Amino acid sequence: MCFKNFFRGKVCQLVMGPAGSGKSTYCATMLTHAEAIKRSVHLVNLDPAAENFEYEPTIDIRELISLEDVISELHYGPNGGLIYCMEYLTNNLDWLTDSLDDYVDDYLIIDCPGQIELYTHFPIMRSIVETLTGVGYRVCAVYLLDAQFVEDTAKFFSGVLSAMSCMVQLEVPCINVLSKMDLLENKKSSDLDRYLDPDPSLLVESANLSTTSKFHSLNQAIVRLIDDFNLVSFLPLNIRDEDSVATVLSHVDNAVQYGEDVEPKEPKEFEDDMGDEHDDY
Repeated sequence: MCFKNFFRGKVCQLVMGPAGSGKSTYCATMLTHAEAIKRSVHLVNLDPAAENFEYEPTIDIRELISLEDVISELHYGPNGGLIYCMEYLTNNLDWLTDSLDDYVDDYLIIDCPGQIELYTHFPIMRSIVETLTGVGYRVCAVYLLDAQFVEDTAKFFSGVLSAMSCMVQLEVPCINVLSKMDLLENKKSSDLDRYLDPDPSLLVESANLSTTSKFHSLNQAIVRLIDDFNLVSFLPLNIRDEDSVATVLSHVDNAVQYGEDVEPKEPKEFEDDMGDEHDDY
């Protein structure tokens, strides 16, 4: 069977990750790719500190509240100001749902702030996800981690723990992505495999060499935690490789069952045969 080239339903990617992980670049890349394959796609900005976009957001939290205004009027620092902005959003989520009403048949890519405490220490992102799912959206969280973290094993596993915390907090399908893979072209694929499907023994090998013996039990406990949950694996993303971008998008599509409610259309040759049969009567 072939399928009509449209989709009805509420679907969104929630793009997250620490500052500098490449979220805005990821969003721009996905928007370009989605438009190339004829999807109706829109960018939603939920980062009140954002400044420049390759694509102009269709919905922008800065129309509700901006970090710049909070800092100038309330004299908060950058981190405190961002938490204030996001809490303000959670107290005014009707603004978000009302803004989304005009795009219920479109594919949304939501660019989120980079402060990791929003996903691990506060229920802010969970409230946003619950609001989206409550109005019928199928949400896939996309958690980005800079691929250069593999050069520092301890930093990489800190990222693994953050990704795992995000997955546990949000309780929606989650695709973890190692971004900026084009910067690791000289890394052996066999070495990268131990990071794409994180091998906890890497942490023990590296951390025990750089820490005193009193920390070895802690290192082992972290390894057991990662191993017991066994939640985190990564997809590599090279934004210069169209196949790499398509692979990540296909995993997101699968996670949210994108396209499964599209009505099937009979092949043209079958329709022609049926027409000929009717002509015989």
